[in-house]
Amino acid sequence: MSRSAHPAGPRHADVLPEGHYSAPPADLNSLDPKVWARTVTRDADGVVAVGGIDVKTLAEEYGTPAYVLDEDDFRDRARAWRTAFGTEADVFYAGKAFLSRAVVRWLHEEGLNLDVCSGGELATALSAGMPADRIAFHGNNKSTEEIERAVGAGVGRIVLDSFQEIVRVAHIAQSLGRRQRVQIRVTVGVEAHTHEFIATAHEDQKFGIPLAGGAAAEAVRRALQLDGLELIGIHSHIGSQIFDMSGFEVAAHRVVGLLKDIRDEHGVELPEIDLGGGLGIAYTSDDDPREPHEIAKALTEIVTRECESARLRTPRISVEPGRAIVGPTAFTLYEVGTVKPLDGLRTYVSVDGGMSDNIRTALYDAEYSVALVSRASDAEPMLARVVGKHCESGDIVVKDAFLPSDLAPGDLIAVPATGAYCRSMASNYNHVLRPPVVAVREGAARVIVRRETEEDLLRLDVG
Repeated sequence: MSRSAHPAGPRHADVLPEGHYSAPPADLNSLDPKVWARTVTRDADGVVAVGGIDVKTLAEEYGTPAYVLDEDDFRDRARAWRTAFGTEADVFYAGKAFLSRAVVRWLHEEGLNLDVCSGGELATALSAGMPADRIAFHGNNKSTEEIERAVGAGVGRIVLDSFQEIVRVAHIAQSLGRRQRVQIRVTVGVEAHTHEFIATAHEDQKFGIPLAGGAAAEAVRRALQLDGLELIGIHSHIGSQIFDMSGFEVAAHRVVGLLKDIRDEHGVELPEIDLGGGLGIAYTSDDDPREPHEIAKALTEIVTRECESARLRTPRISVEPGRAIVGPTAFTLYEVGTVKPLDGLRTYVSVDGGMSDNIRTALYDAEYSVALVSRASDAEPMLARVVGKHCESGDIVVKDAFLPSDLAPGDLIAVPATGAYCRSMASNYNHVLRPPVVAVREGAARVIVRRETEEDLLRLDVG
C-alpha cells in the first residue's frame, strides 16, 4: 500500500515518526538568502523588511494575507537570464508562473519575451504593451477564438500541440491572410526527476506530439505542406522544478535527431529549438538551484555538441524561465490566528490564508520554509505545521517547519519563494477573497494586483 493509501484517508498517513524530519536550524531568526528575496533583511529590533519597508508597515497598510514582491529582485533575475543567453538566444518569461500588467511592463523594459498559454494571459500581455511579435502562444487545447486573436495580433510564434491544431491554425491564418510562424511541441520520452503532475516529457501525458512511433515526424510533414504555416522549429519541455541538467541533455539529443531527420527527408534545416523552462528554485535551504549563466553555458554546449555530431547548423535556442525569475522574488505575509499544540506530534499554527492562496502544498506535496517576521525570538524551536483557515484537513501551507515556541496569535509569519504559481493558482474556496500583490522598491510600495472585495465576489453571482 502506498503512503497516500491509508484506509482513513491520505492525511492519516502523514504523521511523521520522531527523527524523520530535519533538525531545527541553529538560529530561527536567520534568513537564508537562497530562499528569500534579495532585499529582505531583519533590522536591529528583529523586524523583517523588504525593499526598505518593514512587514509591520506592509501589514498595517495592505492587510494580510498579502503577496509581497521585490521588484528590484525580479528585474535583476530577468536581466541575469537575458545577459546569460546573450543576443544569440531568446528568453521567454513563462507567464503562467505569475502575470500582471506591471510584470509585463518590467519584462518589456528588461528585454525579455513572453510566453502565454491562454486568451486571458494574451489579453494581459497586449493590454500592457508587450509587442505581439515578442509573444509565444502555448496550450494543449487552444480555442478557435484564442487562435484567431493570437494570429490577428501577430504573435511571434504559436506552439502547435496536436494534429488537429496544425490544421486549425493553418486554416485561421489563411483566412486572415497571414502566414503564422509556428513550432511543434514534441514529447521526447524523458522522465524528469520531479512530481508526476509537473513532468511533461514522458509519453503518457496530455502535452505535445510523441517522438516515438513517428508521430512528431508526421506532424512536421503536415506543417510543411500547409501554406498558412511557417515552421520555424521544434519545442520540448521536460517538466518543472528541475535541478539535474541530464534530462535536458537527453531531450536535446532526441530533438536534434528529429532535426536531422527533417533535413534528410525534406532538405530543410529548421532555424530554432526551444528547450522550455522548468529550472528549479530554492524553496528550502536543502535546495541548490543553478545560476542562469551556468544553465546557459550547459544548454548551449549540449545543443552545439549534438548539432556538430549531426552535421547541422546550430539553431537559435529559446528558453522559458518563469518560476526561476519570479519564484524567489516574493513571499506571502500572514497573521497567526491560533496556535494549537498536539502532545507528541507537533503544533498547528493557523493563519488567515491557506490553500486558496497557495494550493501547491496540497496539490504537489510542495515544501516551503517559514519564519516569524514581526519580531525576533530566543525561544526554543517547536515542530510546527502551518495551516490555513479553510474547511479542509489538507489545507496545509508548510507541512513541517520549526518556529519559535513563543509564537502567539497576532504575530506575522512569512512563507518565502511564493512568487510563482501561488497567485496564479489562487481560488475563492470557501468564498475567501484572493490577496493583493504588493510590489516594493527602494522604500516605496504599491499594489499591482488589488485585494478582492466582497463586491467582486457578489458581482459574478447573478442570483
